[in-house]
Amino acid sequence: MADVAVVGAGPNGLAAAVVMARAGLDVHLYEAAATIGGGTRTTELIEPGYFHDVCSAVHPMALASPFFKSFELSQRVDLRVPEIQHGTPLDEGGAALAYQSLERTSAELGVDGPAYRRLMAPLLAHVEGVVDFTSNQLLRVPRDPLAALRFGLATLDQGTPFWGRRFREEAAPALLTGVMAHAVSALPSLSATGAGLLLGVLAHAGGWVVPMGGSAAIAKAMADDLLAHGGTIHTGERVDSLDQVRPAKAILLDVAPPTLARLGGGEVPDRYRRALETFRFGNAACKVDYILSGPVPWSAPGLAKAGTVHVGGSRAAIAEAENLVAMGKHPKDPYVLVSQPSLVDPSRAPAGRNILWTYCHVPAGSDVDMAEAVTARIEQYAPGFRDVVVASKTTTAADLAAYNENYVGGDFSAGLVDMRGLLQRPVVSNAPWRTPMAGVYLCSSSTPPGPGVTGMPGYHAAKYALKDIFQAQVPGLGVGL
Repeated sequence: MADVAVVGAGPNGLAAAVVMARAGLDVHLYEAAATIGGGTRTTELIEPGYFHDVCSAVHPMALASPFFKSFELSQRVDLRVPEIQHGTPLDEGGAALAYQSLERTSAELGVDGPAYRRLMAPLLAHVEGVVDFTSNQLLRVPRDPLAALRFGLATLDQGTPFWGRRFREEAAPALLTGVMAHAVSALPSLSATGAGLLLGVLAHAGGWVVPMGGSAAIAKAMADDLLAHGGTIHTGERVDSLDQVRPAKAILLDVAPPTLARLGGGEVPDRYRRALETFRFGNAACKVDYILSGPVPWSAPGLAKAGTVHVGGSRAAIAEAENLVAMGKHPKDPYVLVSQPSLVDPSRAPAGRNILWTYCHVPAGSDVDMAEAVTARIEQYAPGFRDVVVASKTTTAADLAAYNENYVGGDFSAGLVDMRGLLQRPVVSNAPWRTPMAGVYLCSSSTPPGPGVTGMPGYHAAKYALKDIFQAQVPGLGVGL
């Protein structure tokens, strides 16, 4: 009889399985797809020899997540830090650039450089406390109250309609808004601002790393550790009922709330079932992958060295595009998030060729192909981009939903990222990873701290399962342990 069954081999299910196996338990991990990874898969999506990340591509939390730090991910995976972490091209020419150095970033932001520095420096000085505060359930006393206070004040500063009062020019606010828009939310908002400030300060701390060989390298590192500690991985095996994985003593589910309601069947109490079935999902993404004959011909030279580019123009233009999506519309000039992995990882494509990873936001469930809008938006800031495109492939929001059951409507955040959605994920509780069903835990991104490749939902669920069922503590996770 297995001690532990984990359903779903995304990064959170893998993290949960690693923790439980490290505790000396017999762990079986079940994945419906033919390969593990979930949001961290890499595949030859368009042509042989070109390796594209299916979902996540750049990993701001790879060096900062408490789980990945304990797991010593940087010793297991070759994580490359671009020279420039992210940038935003500007309509008047040039670009706002975020270096790992806060001082250099501020110095190049012109008249608003000192204001940007005053916003980010207190967060950078307390970055470990900021990460701890944002990596757990918000309904807890923070370990570093000063860090939480400074983070809250910065969020209030940039998360309301008064967000422009700190700045006088376009560069600094455009740089910040490009990062805030990762949250797929109306702008300005407190939730998107909090997410953006966290990502922004991490750019100045460890950096936004790109894994050599693709995001699948992160999943492989966790799977290798699980197997090394006696775990078993079952791929191509769909779980349709909790009874299918019983009599495991602990069941940890990397699934969306509606899937948990279905798997639990009659065991799910009515009130909890209502919370699961009415859980709110957000808007979605349309992803466009490219094969290029060379690098993107950005007009602003600095963008050629940026691992991530936020294409959208000014703060007002980015907010307008995101607010149209929030109203259920497809923007003509969308905000486009661009990753350039070939800058640091030549193994992704044959010599002389590049791959490019992009997406724009669209309403939930959309089946609209946004490739032309994305291409035109990039061409606006990189004249001649069309000439270097060799091939492309579109993955609509509807395609994303079909690819991963957790991405309801194409929502890769696995839940609406607003203040209510951060607190009620999927229920308001100081331990939302526990479910009312004995021995059953939820460990997907629909639990705190929410979206992103952090492993933290799996870590938290495993921590409670160890305590509740096995009267054990989280074991050491390092390479030498």
